[in-house]
Amino acid sequence: MDSLTQFWDQGDAIGRGVAIMLLLMSVGAWVVIFWKGWVLSRARHDLVIGSQAFWRASDLAAARQALLGIDREQVLLPIVDAAAEPVAADTLEARAQPEAQLTRRLRDSLHDVLQRLQAGQVLLASVGSVSPFVGLFGTVWGIYHAMMGISAEGSVSIDKVAGPVGEALIMTAAGLAVAIPAVLAYNVFGKMVSACEADLEGFAHDLREALLGPGTSRRERD
Repeated sequence: MDSLTQFWDQGDAIGRGVAIMLLLMSVGAWVVIFWKGWVLSRARHDLVIGSQAFWRASDLAAARQALLGIDREQVLLPIVDAAAEPVAADTLEARAQPEAQLTRRLRDSLHDVLQRLQAGQVLLASVGSVSPFVGLFGTVWGIYHAMMGISAEGSVSIDKVAGPVGEALIMTAAGLAVAIPAVLAYNVFGKMVSACEADLEGFAHDLREALLGPGTSRRERD
């Protein structure tokens, strides 16, 4: 703690600015990590349980009612609501075939759900890719600042060089400490989002087939 305080006191405005930037990146990344971990874990659990409860219901109204107490992250309900959404008359959408209308509504709803699940991924990717270079810049600037201070004293020794340079290298370690959790979380969450996407696409496809009925499916194949 004393070395960090000494490094802060000896640093200039740029060095302190880099340290504050790394701190903000770290705080932002960890907030997103905890938030997305909570959201995606609930979404994965509710997606499995909710889809099973949905297909066990007797009709669409009962299936939607069953989802109200299960789908906490609203990953299935928007798709179900989009399937039952009425089409306004005298619109281009109304001119399309009912099968095409249903497909478009399900696709748009699926994209909205996936966009919510992917929220925060850009921040994690940005922190993971930028923070090492920010830390490296802080190290270079700290070494430069330390060398300028040593040269101003007019004498150079290993004791005078080792301390300031070693403290400057802390910035590189800080940049890596910020980047590594962000990159790992980005990869883990990306895999979880991909799993949710596959399940949601399958659910939307099955829902479309159930609403259209076997007769409509045969006409489409013909």
